[in-house]
Amino acid sequence: MRKLFLTGILAWGLAQAGWSQVTFPRNGVYDERPGLYAFTNATIIVDPKTTLEGATLLIRNGRIEAVGKTVSIPAGTVVADLKGKRIYPALVDIESDYGMPALQRNAPGGGRGAPQYDSNKKGAYNWNQAIQPEVDAGAIFKANVQQANELRRLGFGAVVTHPHDGIARGNSVLVTLADDRENNVVIRDRVSAHYSFSKGTSTQTYPNSPMGAVALLRQTYYDADWYKKAGKTVESNLSLEAFNQLQSLPSVFEVPDRLGVLRADKIGEEFGVQYIIKSAGDEYQRLDEIKATGGSLIVPLNFPQAYDVEDAWDADNVTLAEMKHWEMAPANPGMLAKAGVPFALTTANLRNKTDFWSNLRKAIEYGLTEQQALTALTTTPAQLLKIDNEVGSLKPGLLANFLVTSDNLFSADNVILENWVRGRQYVYLDKNAPDWRGTYNLTIGDRSNLKLNITGKPGKLEYQILADTAKITPKVALANDLISLQIQLNKKQGGTTRLTGYREGTTLKGEGELPDGKAVKWSATLAQPFTASATKPDTVATDRAKKTAPEYGKLLYPFVGMGNLEKPKAQTLLIRNATVWTNEKDGILTSADVLVQNGKIAKVGKGLAAPAGAQVVDGTGKHLTNGIIDEHSHIALYSINEGGQSSSAEVRMGDVINSEDINIYRQLAGGVTTSQLLHGSANSIGGQSAIVKLKWGEAPQDLLVKGADGFIKFALGENVKQANWGDAVRIRFPQTRMGVEQVYFDHFTRAREYDNAWKAYNSMSAKEKAKAVPPRRDVELDALAEILNKKRFITCHSYVQSEINMLMKVADSLGFKVNTFTHILEGYKVADKMAKHGVGGSTFADWWAYKMEVKDAIPYNAALMARAGVVVSINSDDAEMARRLNQEAAKAVEYGGISEEEAWKMVTLNPAKLLHLDNRLGSIRSGKDADLVLWNNNPLAVYARPEKTIIDGTIYFDAQDDDRKRDDLQKERARLIQKMLTAKAGGAQTQRPTFRRQRMWHCEDVEGVMAEGEEQTEQGK
Repeated sequence: MRKLFLTGILAWGLAQAGWSQVTFPRNGVYDERPGLYAFTNATIIVDPKTTLEGATLLIRNGRIEAVGKTVSIPAGTVVADLKGKRIYPALVDIESDYGMPALQRNAPGGGRGAPQYDSNKKGAYNWNQAIQPEVDAGAIFKANVQQANELRRLGFGAVVTHPHDGIARGNSVLVTLADDRENNVVIRDRVSAHYSFSKGTSTQTYPNSPMGAVALLRQTYYDADWYKKAGKTVESNLSLEAFNQLQSLPSVFEVPDRLGVLRADKIGEEFGVQYIIKSAGDEYQRLDEIKATGGSLIVPLNFPQAYDVEDAWDADNVTLAEMKHWEMAPANPGMLAKAGVPFALTTANLRNKTDFWSNLRKAIEYGLTEQQALTALTTTPAQLLKIDNEVGSLKPGLLANFLVTSDNLFSADNVILENWVRGRQYVYLDKNAPDWRGTYNLTIGDRSNLKLNITGKPGKLEYQILADTAKITPKVALANDLISLQIQLNKKQGGTTRLTGYREGTTLKGEGELPDGKAVKWSATLAQPFTASATKPDTVATDRAKKTAPEYGKLLYPFVGMGNLEKPKAQTLLIRNATVWTNEKDGILTSADVLVQNGKIAKVGKGLAAPAGAQVVDGTGKHLTNGIIDEHSHIALYSINEGGQSSSAEVRMGDVINSEDINIYRQLAGGVTTSQLLHGSANSIGGQSAIVKLKWGEAPQDLLVKGADGFIKFALGENVKQANWGDAVRIRFPQTRMGVEQVYFDHFTRAREYDNAWKAYNSMSAKEKAKAVPPRRDVELDALAEILNKKRFITCHSYVQSEINMLMKVADSLGFKVNTFTHILEGYKVADKMAKHGVGGSTFADWWAYKMEVKDAIPYNAALMARAGVVVSINSDDAEMARRLNQEAAKAVEYGGISEEEAWKMVTLNPAKLLHLDNRLGSIRSGKDADLVLWNNNPLAVYARPEKTIIDGTIYFDAQDDDRKRDDLQKERARLIQKMLTAKAGGAQTQRPTFRRQRMWHCEDVEGVMAEGEEQTEQGK
């Protein structure tokens, strides 16, 4: 053992000598040695595609000098014979927080506490604390011995680390995991730039929503560009200076889920940046869309635990999506690889880093090949961040970061014997220690019919003694070549046999004592040595293929209860012999046909012939209408209010569409086909709306109505002036209804000046522009200028007549029009003025008295406005009401004496007019979009139920298919529950189900930016 001990000390000393600390004086004798090591006769995996048998690795001064089968070994080299061992490149994690300061989270500003509108950060930095590109990870990095050792034991040799704090997070640093001074650990500073949708530890009120985070980052890109071109002459801004410097680096964007990948990529497209996305592990749910981005991913292995569903009531708190994700998450890396999406793997998000290898092997079991796994942990991360000239493979010139393993790296029997970091040796198990594993013929005294099986892996051996048919597990203590065993050979007689001995070649022998005190001799002769797995890194894939692959359920689009097994496709449809509500001059047609082709209404008439391949739908006794249009909705959004400022015109609801929201499907079942997704009413000027078709199963961008005009939400009343928010919050201007008016005058005056400045600049010649300072692009004022230029239109939350008059007056004085007053519950008082201004009204049928400013509402409001010449629609503003908008329209017949056709137009053609989409939607006419609903009864009847809901010629809801989906959902839940029960019985760790009520958004709801995705819980169980 003396030789082994000295070799280890020598290796450590020479490794130290390889680090010539020229800038740090030493207290003692200088020992400068070349740090020359040769590892011979090894199986060397140079990179995932190159394996050399019986090869040599030569390193000098912490770097690889040569690798191959004919390497010449210089004199003075320390040589280690690694016959039977393997050498792999050390793993690389490019999404680490190793060595970064712990984040100090304080109580956030905003919400119901005292808001913080200005940044608390001192110095010439950005106005918003969440934008901190000046953070230099290399300057704040501090080596951590405990963390480094934890990662080294897993096989990592280097990481790219940065602080995970803020929306713009600064740069990262490449460091090794050596236990050394930071000067000797940092390899390269400023490796990559980092971004996210989370404002992190910022206590500033803005942003308080995911869409605000998007807007803030977009504005920062524009500010940085302006600062680079002209802004330095106006102000000094260290944050924008740093932001510009980061643009030459690879950009990494951390997102909360698969839809976040698409959201981040959209920002990248706007600014010409191809982000590397740090994802959440659920990308398989939107694989086609994610592949289409053309980006690369950094993927965690944080697979969820099974839920403890033994209690039936607890099981009801687990959604189908959660159950299916538990089952399918391990398949995510393999599915990404099969789809050709480049990705690196990371330890980030693991509850315990020790789960890394078990989760990785599980991913391999579910379809990821070993070569793909090694690629994702070595060459790909190095290439993504352009550090492949330092780490990621075992090529000459790279850092001497490598692993010495007992077996195939991905084998469950493998042990990482040594991890060499920049030429420094870290020993985790003596590579020269004998392998005790195998089957032995065991003799104890006069008993010779025994077998001793030693299995497991080096460093964690398992023992079992076979005595006739009995299987006995002894207690074993092993120290170097000495062994002691305690065995209960005969349970009937009782007592413990104690044996002590040593290893001599392949034989174990020694002396012991039986339970009765009699001394015995014992021996164990090796009969069959332990068989290691194949030597090449990916050959066990063949063996794995012979095993039964884990079974898991099918994908759903979207990945929630009532999702589709396949995305619905457009069809040629002929709906025959129905009562057709045209909303045109033809009125209601009886026994009529409607032909749908290529997503459009092709013909309307009687006796139409069915084209070849058309699906014929019998409409006898049924009513066919166009789809309901909800002018005021808050479904399918991650949040609805950015209330951090009086104006949030810069935010876009299109940035936070949640296409997985079960309310989309529920509203299809109520005949709704189109919704305007509005910002809430937390501020005078809200955000830009999104007009979507409820295409259940499609991704967010595919829900948007292409070519639709832009709209924006304004608000009046109690919410805007924060009347009900509590005294601590009453800081933000405005605090009165008078102040609201001044907000509009101020912002539109600024928007006019801004617009004029850009028009003047754009009219300049190239020579004039070269001398001029360009205006600063302001995404908030862009939206307001679009209103002035009649390119964006206002939907205003309103109640009392005085404020309704006020906004029309402001609009008239500043030269723009209000498009729609929504809620408008006192509209009947000012209907004549509304008609004169040309503004429409989108109202409730009979909601009133739910707060003071609604006390004068009456159920005749819609009818009275309509009779005054106002275009009137009836909206929901509520996920549940939207399912019954046909009945809300019927109330106009009951309360106001409106005809059935005109009442029906209030939820179809009139909202289409208000949204400027009546040339495409709202009636059944040749050439219009085929957005249709087939009802079993008069659509205004309480008995009416949609049998089919069609959007652009595609059936997105079918009552018969709905019954099948419910049965399938119940069966799938039952299957998964049984699988989880089996997993728990088999010893799997479980998590307790947590009840979470689905968030149904309303105008006044505010959600923090940190909680993105948390509020949307799929309830279609």
